[in-house]
Amino acid sequence: MIPPGFTGAGLDRADQLRVDAARLAEALAHAEASVLAMQGLEPELDEASRLVWSPINGHAIERLILLGFDGEVPRFAPIADVAPHGTAAMYLFKLISELDAREAAIWAAARSLNEWHARHRFCGVCGTPTEPFRAGWGRRCGGCGAENFPRVDPVVIMLAEHDGRVLVGRQHRYPPGRYSALAGFLEPGESIEEAVARELFEEAGLRVGAVRYVTSQPWPFPYSLMMACMAEAEDDSLTLDTTEIEAAFWVDRAGVRAALDAAPDAPFQAPPPYAIAHTLLRWWVEQED
Repeated sequence: MIPPGFTGAGLDRADQLRVDAARLAEALAHAEASVLAMQGLEPELDEASRLVWSPINGHAIERLILLGFDGEVPRFAPIADVAPHGTAAMYLFKLISELDAREAAIWAAARSLNEWHARHRFCGVCGTPTEPFRAGWGRRCGGCGAENFPRVDPVVIMLAEHDGRVLVGRQHRYPPGRYSALAGFLEPGESIEEAVARELFEEAGLRVGAVRYVTSQPWPFPYSLMMACMAEAEDDSLTLDTTEIEAAFWVDRAGVRAALDAAPDAPFQAPPPYAIAHTLLRWWVEQED
């Protein structure tokens, strides 16, 4: 299986350094220490579509996130003074498609952490402004002392399978012709399997039996963990929730293969390669191959 998008950064996250002021100072003073160049939340790329890294140049550790070590080189990201975004403008997806997979993973971590900072500027307990600490991996309240740490939102994304076909659907905001796997957030008190079953019933009216986990992906819009699964549908009758799903249909392996290959006669346009839905569709096709 090709690794899902936004994975494989390969940095040593050096968790033990985040609370060690002396070692953090050493990392900041390292001759090759560098800061990821970002325009707000988005990556700045050079002419070769590579991430741009800048010298530390007096950056204070209080406004930096220690992403980790690239070999012996400390890598940081700025804590950007931006409003929360959550979703991405369409132009950004073109940038992502140009990025090397490893560099996309590094930037994705920086973006997700910045989204988290932007959404936690005030204490959820007493409302007092919070400040970054722990090398950008936490925020502390100046009033009650409450501490918050970055979290991810778990999301299930799944293909229902029946009689050698899988279900693909599209949301209203998708580009024309684009279809993908169905997805939804886990709710409190649910397992992955229960969330898959609930979402497929709510969005497509499907009852499913066995659910199989396949793989996962961090998704930086804003900070989700996508958990890809397969589910065995009891039948192929559909009842769509049209507030969520504009259209959906069953497609066989030949149709999925054509979509992944961007064939002119493909029955739909596949999700881009950096999306885990693409990974899941390719994995399903390869089970027969």
